[in-house]
Amino acid sequence: MDAARDVPNSTRDIVHRLASTNAVVVFSFSSCCMSTVVKRLLFSLGVGPTIVELDQHSAGPDIHALLHRLSGTHQPPVPAVFIGGNFLGGVQTLMASHINGTLVGLLKDAGALWL
Repeated sequence: MDAARDVPNSTRDIVHRLASTNAVVVFSFSSCCMSTVVKRLLFSLGVGPTIVELDQHSAGPDIHALLHRLSGTHQPPVPAVFIGGNFLGGVQTLMASHINGTLVGLLKDAGALWL
């Protein structure tokens, strides 16, 4: 079954609004160690992301289902990172972008860094 069919339009609107009005958004679970890695990396670069803890959000389960659809079946859907309104991916994609040197450029283009 396609997860998108089970996700209300209001959930898509929440994710779209957050991603389009904030330079960096991290969808996370408060007890997830990989989410902690993502947040610490961004903080260490001087980025103050908007963080949505899905286990503490009223639409958390629906947002999680939508992120699962976006991430594909081979990656865990959380943590999920949006930069400049675009879905970047999870911890693996963020770390790969950091290692290959493209992350800082993405963050600058999104207005999350002023270096």
